[in-house]
Amino acid sequence: MALGAHSGDVLRLVLRRGLGLALAGVALGLISALALTRMMEGLLFGVEAGDPLTFGVLALLMLSVALVSCWIPARRGARVDPLVALRTE
Repeated sequence: MALGAHSGDVLRLVLRRGLGLALAGVALGLISALALTRMMEGLLFGVEAGDPLTFGVLALLMLSVALVSCWIPARRGARVDPLVALRTE
């Protein structure tokens, strides 16, 4: 926790940075998956190679997992008293 920062500021900073990386990863993953669908077409059962529902649901699932995995440490970091953090350093 930075000196003078509000807990909401710390929470937003960590979430913004974490979700920015997650969005970049999901975008690159979707582009790669769309490019490689023709090679994997024989391995898929019950869905088409370029099924937009599957791509959308999995992208939302990945982003929700990233949100939770960023939010938990951000919340813990926002609760830390700055004086206690300085004393332990």
